[in-house]
Amino acid sequence: MKQISAQLLVIFGICMLLFTACNKASDFTVKGVVSGADGQTMYLENVGISNIELLDSVKLTAAGKFKFTHKRPEFPDFYRLRLNNQLINFAIDSVETVTFAADAGTFATSYSVEGSENSKAIKAITLAQLDANQAIGRLRKEYEDKHIADTTYRARILETAEAYKDVARKYIYAAPMSTAAYFALFQQIDGLLFFDLYDRNDVKAYGAVATSYDHFYPGSPRSKHLYNLTLQSMKVLRAQRPVNLDDVKTTEVSFLDIELPNLKGEVVKLSSVAEGKPVIINFTAYQAEWSPALNMALGELYTQYHSKGLDIY
Repeated sequence: MKQISAQLLVIFGICMLLFTACNKASDFTVKGVVSGADGQTMYLENVGISNIELLDSVKLTAAGKFKFTHKRPEFPDFYRLRLNNQLINFAIDSVETVTFAADAGTFATSYSVEGSENSKAIKAITLAQLDANQAIGRLRKEYEDKHIADTTYRARILETAEAYKDVARKYIYAAPMSTAAYFALFQQIDGLLFFDLYDRNDVKAYGAVATSYDHFYPGSPRSKHLYNLTLQSMKVLRAQRPVNLDDVKTTEVSFLDIELPNLKGEVVKLSSVAEGKPVIINFTAYQAEWSPALNMALGELYTQYHSKGLDIY
């Protein structure tokens, strides 16, 4: 009897170890140190497709050490650490532990991250996006202060956006199935995406990531969302394809025919008065100060040349 009890205890112990191991395997850990944040509260948040969910928080001490443990997502997903108004974005996919080291003063820009190559890439993408935002902010101020012309402003805005996209494309096309590629696609400036869904070049990047996500994560909400966005943009772009003018049946005309009411309210076609003779087409605003003078000038022309075929429409 004692032997059976001992065996049961051993089996129970093994089961507990396996259960604990399974639990640990289903969790991810975010840990690290934030210096200069004594007494401040830092938050762990899940960044969803359309909402942000608060998962946990910690009040930092002078030592600055922290550790969050949370259930691993079914599919790769995005998270962030928030301290005051500063954010560190990162991704969780197959990794179990991500480690950060940061300073409270430069929390969002000068941190280090270990344990996740995608999160390292996300940092580089974030810095490129911040550089673009700051450059566009400076350009906007110069433009508002009338230091640069309209054409210069637009050209430099496009150059700045393209500089961000050059950085982003390296991550997108190197590993389109990665969380870094997905993150790079959806960076914004003033609520507008850097990668325009309705631009023929930009949509190629969406297509690359959408195809990869659909293949590697077919059940992921992000895969479905991205696939639908890309499909819709491609439909719009196909509808905007330029018409081949060689295939269009053309008819040569002397003028574009229009219909307008005369002084009696009768609708008169231009072709009914313009065929084979000179016609002045006059569009005017009768309430304008110069309108009476214009009408007098037209009247003089009509009186002088009507006998030779001139008409006014």
